[in-house]
Amino acid sequence: MAPSRGLARLLLRPALSNTAAYLRNVSFARRAYSFAEQLASPANRVQSYISRSSDPFVNLSIEDYILRTSPPDSTVLFLYKNRPCVVIGRNQNPWSEVNLGILQAAAPRSTAVKDTEPPAIGDVHLVRRRSGGGAVFHDEGNLNWSITCPRTEFTRDKHAEMVVRALRKIGIERARVNERHDIVLDQGHEKRPSDPQDTHQTAYTVDEGGPRPLKVSGSAYKLTRGRALHHATTLLASPNLHIIPQYLHSPARKSIQAKGVESVSSPVANIGLDVEMFQKRLQDEFSAMYAHQGKPHIVQVVGEEHLQIPEIRKGYNELKTDDWMWSQTPQFDLVLEGPARSEIKINVHHGIIKTLETKGDSLPDDMLEELQTALVGQKLQDVGNWTQFLQSRIEPWHADYGVIADRLEILLPVPHLGKP
Repeated sequence: MAPSRGLARLLLRPALSNTAAYLRNVSFARRAYSFAEQLASPANRVQSYISRSSDPFVNLSIEDYILRTSPPDSTVLFLYKNRPCVVIGRNQNPWSEVNLGILQAAAPRSTAVKDTEPPAIGDVHLVRRRSGGGAVFHDEGNLNWSITCPRTEFTRDKHAEMVVRALRKIGIERARVNERHDIVLDQGHEKRPSDPQDTHQTAYTVDEGGPRPLKVSGSAYKLTRGRALHHATTLLASPNLHIIPQYLHSPARKSIQAKGVESVSSPVANIGLDVEMFQKRLQDEFSAMYAHQGKPHIVQVVGEEHLQIPEIRKGYNELKTDDWMWSQTPQFDLVLEGPARSEIKINVHHGIIKTLETKGDSLPDDMLEELQTALVGQKLQDVGNWTQFLQSRIEPWHADYGVIADRLEILLPVPHLGKP
């Protein structure tokens, strides 16, 4: 494709009447086209990119574009930071993994936040990524690293070991890769003899029963026919470390029976490094690791302007849809306590209520029928407020329905942050 034609395709909007704005748009389009051209070039076997965007939807879409577009024998490093958000795996249940109720409650308020209310750190988005793995909290003190490489060369430890080597070269000698392929900091009190080249053990590694290592990086991966994407967090200097557990502890977990992937809870810690400094250190380690294949081509300007690439825009739009966020949820059963200690079981498949039943005769028949008529076939993402939803569909209304609505509001909320 000729550069001029490619640039024309990237200019998705017509020329603006404001000359300065139009020239700025042309400049952004040229950058986007340059990125697309360089990324796809077979000559660039080793590539390295940094995003200046903090939008998780942008960064995950660029990451997926790299996976789909980079040459089959290339290895690509992509580094990015996101604003505060909770990111769940492709096959996870948001209702069992995330405290969804505080995502909305944590948005900025005009009144002072009480001590009994959840942390007010701003607009916290919920994002479902395209890879597997568990739920994680991102913020600007957390550097995300991503490696796309040939599938035949992928292992879950290979690039985690690269990160550990980078950490050790700047003095973090307790860092290692554990048996779950996470990066942890050993907490042993006594320094023992160890092999400094062994990235799976440190001088402070202790036997089971000793102080637990602190997790500083968890990873996930996605495999295609010929390519592999391995990405991970790195907790460097998160200001929200003390409240992360509040976001990743769902009040509904014990009430949900599901086959989806569950997160494994681990104590976490900050490494205590400047993000930009470690970002540079990691780029150097990547360059040294692949020096035999060529010098990396480094572009430090990827960001929102790359949404002008149609494939990235398409991926970005998909990640923000309710269908992607909620309807991708694997089938699950919610068991909740209703009025007079009754037990109600709700089956949900792809975000739609399929059945509602009770154990024995714990609910009057007319009440069960009203609930089934109101709820079976309903998309959870369209509910909003459970009390208002049920009141609009059930007459006459009485207190027992209010008890059920209150329980559903706690166990099956659907936050609509950033929407009117």
